Amino acid sequence: MKKFKVYISDFDYPDNAIEKSILEPIGAEVIGLHCNTGEGLSELARDADAILQQYAKIPRATIEKLSRCKIIARYGVGVDIVDVEAAHERGIIVTNVSDYCLDEVADHALSCSFSLMRSLHRYNACVHAGSYRLQDWTIPITRFRGAVYGLIGFGRIAQNLARKLAVFGFVICAYDPYLSESLMATHGVRKTSLEELLQTSDVVNVLTPYTKETHRIINAEALKQMKTTAFLVCVSRGKCVDNKALYEALRSGAIAGAALDDPEEEPMKAKNWSPNDNPLFTLDNCFFTPHTAYVSKQSLEECRYVASKNVRAVLLGEKPLNEVRP
Repeated sequence: MKKFKVYISDFDYPDNAIEKSILEPIGAEVIGLHCNTGEGLSELARDADAILQQYAKIPRATIEKLSRCKIIARYGVGVDIVDVEAAHERGIIVTNVSDYCLDEVADHALSCSFSLMRSLHRYNACVHAGSYRLQDWTIPITRFRGAVYGLIGFGRIAQNLARKLAVFGFVICAYDPYLSESLMATHGVRKTSLEELLQTSDVVNVLTPYTKETHRIINAEALKQMKTTAFLVCVSRGKCVDNKALYEALRSGAIAGAALDDPEEEPMKAKNWSPNDNPLFTLDNCFFTPHTAYVSKQSLEECRYVASKNVRAVLLGEKPLNEVRP
């Protein structure tokens, strides 16, 4: 007789072996669903003692129908897709995996930045099309040493990225209203206003969590302040960048190029998606990765282990490692 029911709302892993290895020994039945939008989750997981969540949205309306649920455990860092306040009111613990993929996201941001600055994506497309000329660059290539790299947000991933960028000789600045100039200086980074960062940076990288304050933090006004030779990188949530405004800026040449890990509509969380939904996919000076900044074999396994152990702790009446409060 199983004591607990643990539902995985959605997953793109090949199996649930890691979760089962941690939770079945305490008498949990682990049930994998494919409800990536979150629609109908309250019916599918009505008798859940715990929910492991990847992309599914879990709003207040869903939470209020989860009469037995003790924990919602995110398979990631951000908790913008679960109503933490509603869960707290219902006595449901919310956890995340707060300190995984710090290297992966920093390395992904670095890779996107270097690809833009060295025109790698452009050169590759031109060579495949039969052109073999150095002049096929997006814009004339400049060296990394002395280039200004702007970080919007200076949390742990940005701090890790700053350490890696320094090796290449970048001049690094950051905008983060919650951190001091002194702390940034210990990382060799100069604290600036958002306006100064946008106006002076050769690369602008968005590394903020997604909140009301960071919703479309890169908008038409922000893009107007950037240099025409500058590149935009975003490895944060897609909704941090106004995609329509970015399309106009790229199409008109207001900025040189962009690399995004997710468009604003976030296809992973959509039931039906087509690149035709977003005009950015028609441009050759904007390239995408499919929400993979966090991905490595090691980070995926670590994330699943930690999220499952958070569930295990709560079901056994223990304190989880990564509780998130409103």
